[in-house]
Amino acid sequence: MSYGRDILDDFEQQRRGPQYRTVPATPGLLVEDRASGFCGDVVKADARAVTLRDRNGNDREFLFKPGGFLLDGKPVTLARPAPAAAAGATAPKVTNSGSVAAASPQRARLAAASRIWVEGKHDAELVEHVWGDDLRELGIVVEPMHGLDDVVVMVREFQPGPDRRLGILVDHLVTGSKEHRLATQVAGPHVLVTGHPFVDVWAGVWPRVMGLTAWPEVPRNVPWKEGMCAALGTDLRGFWPRLRNQVRSYADLRPELVGAVEQLIDFVAPGD
Repeated sequence: MSYGRDILDDFEQQRRGPQYRTVPATPGLLVEDRASGFCGDVVKADARAVTLRDRNGNDREFLFKPGGFLLDGKPVTLARPAPAAAAGATAPKVTNSGSVAAASPQRARLAAASRIWVEGKHDAELVEHVWGDDLRELGIVVEPMHGLDDVVVMVREFQPGPDRRLGILVDHLVTGSKEHRLATQVAGPHVLVTGHPFVDVWAGVWPRVMGLTAWPEVPRNVPWKEGMCAALGTDLRGFWPRLRNQVRSYADLRPELVGAVEQLIDFVAPGD
């Protein structure tokens, strides 16, 4: 996927004074360094540079430079975040899930015994991206299972109970599928299994966030992620960070996915 001319090849245009949007380098912001193509979340920023961490946990430091980074595919200038303003009356913060955040900073809550399990790393990242504030307030931890094949043994070892509930989010949970059969085996009074009909959690994101009317059709004998990226002519490794970063709130997700996650959160919430 092309993002336009490289900044080093664009000197003449810069000399004429191009205007780039300035964005604070706040922790967690996902950007790409234009010169190297390194893509990662902001983990630190000082007066002269910003440190990015990629999905493999590798950190790299980049100097601040005009138009030096890509945000949502567009060049921006990163800047060190301004010091926090003095306390004053502000509008209540609304989280990505649509709930109203606490009016004042909350102490970290001890993790509850209950858990939410999801099938893979991307599922966990997406749930955290949208519902992270709510989950931290409840003390609920989301853990990737990396597949359902061993879920029966895993649930038995978890030992669910009244104060140790387990919610499981399953991809492609349709009647007659392998996923549906396994879900039926582990469901019980203290285990709730919900899911969505999509073959992969990526498809639970509305394609409009990437400027598409629909995700490409992928032959059944081709892995969905690889086939979809090939059809779009984009790199498989770099596509997920860009897709995740385009999700601003639950409204960017399909209602089947939103409903499944919120059912699980309600089920495992302490005090229920």
